[in-house]
Amino acid sequence: MKKMFRTILFISTFIILFHPGMRAQKLDKIRIKIVETTDVHGALFPFDLIEQSKTYYSLASVATYMRELRADTSQHVLFLDNGDILQGQPVVYYSNFEDTASQHICAKVMNYLKYDAATIGNHDIEAGHAVYDKLVGEFNFPLMAANAVRNNDGKPYFVPYTVFNKGGVKIVVLGIVTPGIPQWLPENLWAGMHFEDMIVSAKYWAAYIKEHENPDLLIGLFHSGTDHTYGNKTANDAYNENASVLVAQQVPGFDLIFTGHDHQEYNAYVDGPNGKKVLVMNAKSYARYAAVVDATFIWNPATDKYDAGFNPKLIDMSQYKPDSAYMETFASDLRTVREYVEHPVGIFTRKLDSKSAIFGPSDFVNFINELQLEITGAEISFAAPLSRNAVIDTGSIKVSDMFKLYKFENLLYTMELSGLEVKNYLEYSINGWFSTMENEDDTLLRLKTDKKGTLNLENPYFNFDAASGIEYSVDVSKPYGQKVAIHKMSNGKEFKLDQTYKVAINSYRGNGGGGHLVQGAGIPADQLEKRIIKSTDRDLRFYMMKWIEKKGHITPKKVNNWQLRPARWVKKAIKREENILFSGY
Repeated sequence: MKKMFRTILFISTFIILFHPGMRAQKLDKIRIKIVETTDVHGALFPFDLIEQSKTYYSLASVATYMRELRADTSQHVLFLDNGDILQGQPVVYYSNFEDTASQHICAKVMNYLKYDAATIGNHDIEAGHAVYDKLVGEFNFPLMAANAVRNNDGKPYFVPYTVFNKGGVKIVVLGIVTPGIPQWLPENLWAGMHFEDMIVSAKYWAAYIKEHENPDLLIGLFHSGTDHTYGNKTANDAYNENASVLVAQQVPGFDLIFTGHDHQEYNAYVDGPNGKKVLVMNAKSYARYAAVVDATFIWNPATDKYDAGFNPKLIDMSQYKPDSAYMETFASDLRTVREYVEHPVGIFTRKLDSKSAIFGPSDFVNFINELQLEITGAEISFAAPLSRNAVIDTGSIKVSDMFKLYKFENLLYTMELSGLEVKNYLEYSINGWFSTMENEDDTLLRLKTDKKGTLNLENPYFNFDAASGIEYSVDVSKPYGQKVAIHKMSNGKEFKLDQTYKVAINSYRGNGGGGHLVQGAGIPADQLEKRIIKSTDRDLRFYMMKWIEKKGHITPKKVNNWQLRPARWVKKAIKREENILFSGY
């Protein structure tokens, strides 16, 4: 009799535990804190190693916030990063290109912080295969990008999505990177893959995830911005750089989308398909903020799933002191890079200031152009200010100063352009840079009122290209197409519209970034690669540094190869607009 009772008890227990309709009891309520950082750009420590100054935000402060968050055992935590961490500060440059044998500093730091997943960004791809392929093996968490697809088999190069179980809540995080990478980066940096349109990729993977995973929550972790009109694009343009909100509006299944790439604050609900509201958030950049969603999940027996409620906030990391244990753990790494940036490169006998480059001819951009001409042996060079307010003072120049002179890890191309293409390139640059003045009271620069009501530049200053190697003038009172007059080559020779010239240009521009070569010069995007004669194998900053080390003492030349006209109008406008743009500096 006892034996029979034990048998019945075993069978009953088996049915209760394993019968599909009789699962273990779900918790009625579960709290999960979902945290996102994005576009950290090397801000691992509370020090700007370029400006040699302290900062009040970095992953060291995020470490403090996360430690406090995890101390609350009444909630679960999901910690995500949205890409572009591998560029911006010497501390990551050092791991990318100088000490490539040791474990990467980002692997050390992000593993320490216990990130759950990350999406790769375009500036992470910019570091090259050797860097990000190595990091895939060093990270203790998946690096994702569903739309970065292998050419040989059509499968994602990185992990497409990751599944998490947080207290019984099933969460899927789908990673997608901006598809604009081929417009900005040389193909060797992303060889073996291509980048699908975000909406196309999101539709496929959201449907796949619903069918195969059936999660309680679907999160998009998209290294892409929110303004799909950026760069004069429309919602119908394929491969839109900033399609995150478009995905929220058009693709069923998403509950929450974290964005990045554009360094813009965003925290709003978007109308998605079938009347559903989709929360979209962006934590800006440099670990100044963390996007935090206090998510509450209530069990719904009718649907056999959890219903989610969100309380979203952007948390200012300057409120949190750097975590002492974090700082102690990585003190040696920080010390090594500090010694690296203190290394002397040369001596400047004249000061360079990028602020003047926003308003026209400048010694700052001219110096970059002159370096590019000498490094490549080209006849003409194009360059833009890559920093809004960088200053390189007289005296000893260190490695840290080279990051002020040249912010990004662009390669240097030598390309073939006709004289007409050079002229049209300049017209395009000038049109995005300067307005058409009808009188002396008009604005010189193209300005617009931003979301905060502040008057600011309409277009990014890193697209304000000026040229060296030619003598030219710009008449801002004339319409687009008639503003630029090229008078001659700087060596005294005649400039000819029908002649082919060797042009020095960075890889971002040479691959179509900014539109100068495609929309401006009129060269089809698929023809750009054929115009490249040669390329450096390392970043331009490296070659600039070696050039300066070789020269020793440097006296940057005064600019005199181009002018803005009418001179009186321009002078008055610059005085007004300097107060508008730089009053807070």
